[in-house]
Amino acid sequence: MLSIESSVLVVVDVQVKLAAVMHQKDKLLANLTKLLSGMRVLEVPIVVTEQYPQGLGPTVPELTPLLTDCRTLSKKSFSCWGDDSFRSVLEEMGRKQIMMCGIESHVCVYQTVMDLMHHGFEVSLVADATSSRSAMFVGIAVERMRDAGCSIVNTEMVLFELLKTSDSDRFKEISKIVK
Repeated sequence: MLSIESSVLVVVDVQVKLAAVMHQKDKLLANLTKLLSGMRVLEVPIVVTEQYPQGLGPTVPELTPLLTDCRTLSKKSFSCWGDDSFRSVLEEMGRKQIMMCGIESHVCVYQTVMDLMHHGFEVSLVADATSSRSAMFVGIAVERMRDAGCSIVNTEMVLFELLKTSDSDRFKEISKIVK
């Protein structure tokens, strides 16, 4: 089970030029908004990556208000693990449960998931907050990550798993977010 104390959310490459061509873009952004809002309520750290932002643009403006105080890292390697600053940030945090979301599921998300699991992290893919240019690409990537041992979850599952109980003010806030 995920825990607030052990978890970090990694948001991979949800950038202007990439997001514009994603399968079910509106659902993707809606779920990312819920996920990020919930992480802020639960005070779970968030790491954001941007693949070559000079060419693909910054993170989409729909999400930037939810990313204040988050670490945003520029990268060129497809796997976030291939970037020294990403590895340093994870090491500094000392958290072993990684919740992954972002784009594209079959390239940067997939390669990052595989590298993280290879290096001893427990990885959960937030599937409804992850996409690619086609549904087929998403399906293949999710299947391959699951086969490799990655947990496949959705936004609400993650938020309530981290919350653990309805006996708190956070429950009311999370309930408002997911409705």
